[in-house]
Amino acid sequence: MLVLPPQLTSPFPSIHVNYLPLHLHRHHRVFQPPPSAANPATFSSVKPIIVEDGPMTFSPFKTAAMTSRPSSTSSPTHLPPISDSNSASSPTLLDSAEFQLAESYRAVPAPLWHALLKSLCSSSSSIGLAYAVVSWLQKHNLCFSYELLYSILIHALGRSEKLYEAFLLSQRQVLTPLTYNALIGACARNGDLEKALNLMSRMRRDGFQPDFVNYSSIIRSLTRSNRIDSPILQKLYSEIESDKIEVDGHLLNDIILGFSKAGDATRAMHFLAVAQGNGLSPKSGTLVAVILALGNSGRTAEAEALFEEIKENGMEPRTRAYNALLKGYVKTGSLKDAEFVVSEMERSGVMPDEHTYSLLIDAYSHAGRWESARIMLKEMEASNLQPSSYVYSRILASYRDKGEWQKSFQVLKEMKSSGVKPDRHFYNVMIDTFGKYHCLDHAMATFERMLSEGIRPDSVTWNTLIDCHCKSGRHDRAEELFQEMQQGGYSPCIMTYNIMINSMGAQERWDQGLSDQAVNAFRMMTAEGLTPSLLALNSLINAFGEDRRDAEAFAVLQYMKENGVEPDVVTYTTLMKALIRVDKFQKDFWPVHP
Repeated sequence: MLVLPPQLTSPFPSIHVNYLPLHLHRHHRVFQPPPSAANPATFSSVKPIIVEDGPMTFSPFKTAAMTSRPSSTSSPTHLPPISDSNSASSPTLLDSAEFQLAESYRAVPAPLWHALLKSLCSSSSSIGLAYAVVSWLQKHNLCFSYELLYSILIHALGRSEKLYEAFLLSQRQVLTPLTYNALIGACARNGDLEKALNLMSRMRRDGFQPDFVNYSSIIRSLTRSNRIDSPILQKLYSEIESDKIEVDGHLLNDIILGFSKAGDATRAMHFLAVAQGNGLSPKSGTLVAVILALGNSGRTAEAEALFEEIKENGMEPRTRAYNALLKGYVKTGSLKDAEFVVSEMERSGVMPDEHTYSLLIDAYSHAGRWESARIMLKEMEASNLQPSSYVYSRILASYRDKGEWQKSFQVLKEMKSSGVKPDRHFYNVMIDTFGKYHCLDHAMATFERMLSEGIRPDSVTWNTLIDCHCKSGRHDRAEELFQEMQQGGYSPCIMTYNIMINSMGAQERWDQGLSDQAVNAFRMMTAEGLTPSLLALNSLINAFGEDRRDAEAFAVLQYMKENGVEPDVVTYTTLMKALIRVDKFQKDFWPVHP
């Protein structure tokens, strides 16, 4: 039996946590309530109540915690300054009401405080109260394992995308493995790989060993954000080996999934073999990702073998697994195998989804079987599956690749008759189709229609328009579109700058200052942190060479070497031409030895 203060009115919702019985040798433990006071903050008119095997109320405690917070902490995530142990906030200077309230909660076990804190941290609106709880507990020395309390708070701040506040909070305690893990997890959740890796380095310097949880957090973050690539994952695994971390099933699963998402089917299969050799079974979604990676690499035989292995192990492949195998066959042009996969789906009672039909329509379109593609569209409608704009864009892309651009209008007509609205991706494919065959008027008309329907263009739209005008020799109009793009608030990307630099190189009108324009484009590009492509840099060398500015041409070569861009045959050929134009070829590039 436990006597606690009753619940008082509080501006915060009540948090009830199931009571864990205390073993007190069958004695009744009675806590005296604080004396009455006029101020609610001192818990006026509190009378003891007896709680036995029922919910425990924390309302008076929460009221006290919030009342003791500085007035500057009205923001839910604002953290007050670290208080000095000799300041007025020391428990030795408390009024008797607060002191007695603290004593009344003295016997509450640590698991209950942890549960209360987790409940408060489940909502971003109560994180401020959660911080006040930790401060109050530490102030009165009511709960040990403060590192766990702070790690819960850091985790909650990371989940609420408040990484800066999490770092501020971490400065209040000496970092331990638990708080390090919470901080690394917060960085990973918010996609800040650099901070996470720096924390792991600092963790080693402090004498703590990173564990598999740290690496799993980072790999999962990269996978979720589609930022994973094979070199990063290889570097992380080399660090895992260097730290002599024993890889468990969860981390192996994350590594396999990461390499699969990065398109490195070979390493994904290697780690899958390692997992199976240790008697571990990756998740079904991970196996589907491996099948997809194999199919995208054209390794359909291995993808099918893994698919059959899933079935032999008693797992029933679902639609995603079938689609992963189907995509591999579509990519390699194996139409009969693709049809067999769909037939096998139906025999197994697995219903095809929109993606299944989209893949099969794509296969039929690339094979020139337009009628079969239309039949698939009808089957979709019969199955109550509305074809998406993406499905029609794949049909349109197939017509484009076959040189039948005139059928674009027919696809658009059928699309609208089926009640499907074109989206930005569809219009981008349509603009590219017209641009590829130099139908610039149709391309611009499509662009205008897109705008009239309230669809905002993206960088792909602008790049396609600019590029098709450049390739048709309409460089002036391409430059106008480049200006319109920026005036409309769209930031040029690396592809945009590459197109413009290539355009200036193709015009070869250096007497009109186009080399300076190319330089300006290059400077704008690097100022925005974008790395020029090899093609763009070769065009820039050519621009300087045509303008008889050989020193600047060689400066571009130096830039390439310093930034890890490997020169090719075109680079050196263009440089030789630049030297020939200024009569320096024999002297600087091909010296004659006496």
